[in-house]
Amino acid sequence: MDYSIIIVDDDPDFLEGIQRALTISGFKNISIYQDPLEAANFIEKGKIFDIALIDINMPGMSGIELMEVLKTNQPHTECIVLTAVDDVRVAVNCLKKGAYDYLVKPIARDELAASINRAFEKKRLMDIVNIGKSPTVPDLTNPKIFEPIVTGSLTVQRILKEAELHAGSSMPILITGGSGTGKELLSRAIHAASPRAKFRFVPINMAAIAPSLFDAEFFGHTRGAFTGADYERKGYLEYVDKGTLFLDEVGMLPFELQGKLLRFLQEGEFIRIGSNKIQKVDVRIITATNADLEKRVKKDLFRKDLYYRLKGGWLHLPDLKDRKEDIPLLINKFFDEFYDISNRKIETTCTIEDEAMSYLMAYDYPGNIRELKTIIHSTLNLTRGRHISTAFLPKNILGTKKVSTSRQYSTSESLPPLELVEKNYILKVYYQMDKNKSKTAEVLGVDRKTLGRKIQSYGVE
Repeated sequence: MDYSIIIVDDDPDFLEGIQRALTISGFKNISIYQDPLEAANFIEKGKIFDIALIDINMPGMSGIELMEVLKTNQPHTECIVLTAVDDVRVAVNCLKKGAYDYLVKPIARDELAASINRAFEKKRLMDIVNIGKSPTVPDLTNPKIFEPIVTGSLTVQRILKEAELHAGSSMPILITGGSGTGKELLSRAIHAASPRAKFRFVPINMAAIAPSLFDAEFFGHTRGAFTGADYERKGYLEYVDKGTLFLDEVGMLPFELQGKLLRFLQEGEFIRIGSNKIQKVDVRIITATNADLEKRVKKDLFRKDLYYRLKGGWLHLPDLKDRKEDIPLLINKFFDEFYDISNRKIETTCTIEDEAMSYLMAYDYPGNIRELKTIIHSTLNLTRGRHISTAFLPKNILGTKKVSTSRQYSTSESLPPLELVEKNYILKVYYQMDKNKSKTAEVLGVDRKTLGRKIQSYGVE
């Protein structure tokens, strides 16, 4: 568990014991302080913590005073007060000052771990709410995990941060969006950012599973469960235990099977075909659909209770036509990815003429990113690494009204200027490199002084 925890208590034996207990419970990023004044100084210097465990009675500074310092500098940190005094008045005062919980010593390890997990869940939910309120996008804690998702869109960057916050819990997540918007890619990133990352991630296309095979595929079967079953077989749920199961196109699941999925989500248990033994597994469910589930619920095609159970966390990926600032970035990514028809890597100098780019920017991509990827792949096969002109573009794209051929795209076409695309991309890489200008310049392939001037012009430190 990657929660950042600070523990402040003047009793060194208690500090050692509680650190050991939390380590056994799976918590890793733990800082301990015996002197509250030293802890206050460390907090005021800007060190960020998710959870704070603070003793009430300490020499030099009381726990209440330290909590006030913490809340002043880090208002989103959740505080848990530890005390040897079971006094209701003290407890009420702590809660009024902003404490999340009040625990009386001696504290059982399971009780403490449960309190920390509840506090972190509250913090996670508050962080999700605050994403939409902030004018800027919070930095990703694990930017490398989300690198495969290329974007300069502030909307998508907010979605990625929300996805990262959801990754810390085990609640089901529903990802909606058009076909080709990257739902499975996002689900893989959520799994990789979660505590389940070392276990399996298995994607299932629900539209491809025959209703008659659902029980056998999901729950498995025993030997002799039906004719020809001369072996035992694990179902998906047992196979993915402690990992993540991604159910794509969940809106296509027949109504009569939805109750079976709901029961597993509620109870976390199932029964193999041919057995009467109940088995429990720990599986995180992420679902995706391009269908409007609310409309399907109103038409009695999808169970309302299942819909709200799946929608523990909801992420909606916008269509590519609504994030056109990403088109140049995605094209550059595809340039690096594809090989031409002679199996020779495409030269990095391959570029697109302004007129061809104007058509690509104007097209609405009903197939979203997947369609853009196919177009670029096909075009690179035709050009064999040469510059891309309109002569190599598909006819359906040339049939659209192109935008201005200048590098400043027309605002009447609702397209952002390239300067904005460049700014978003530079800042994205800059934050991913932990604001290291040298590393950022190396990744972007630009001179460090030039990068420094650009970052300074953006008003970023």
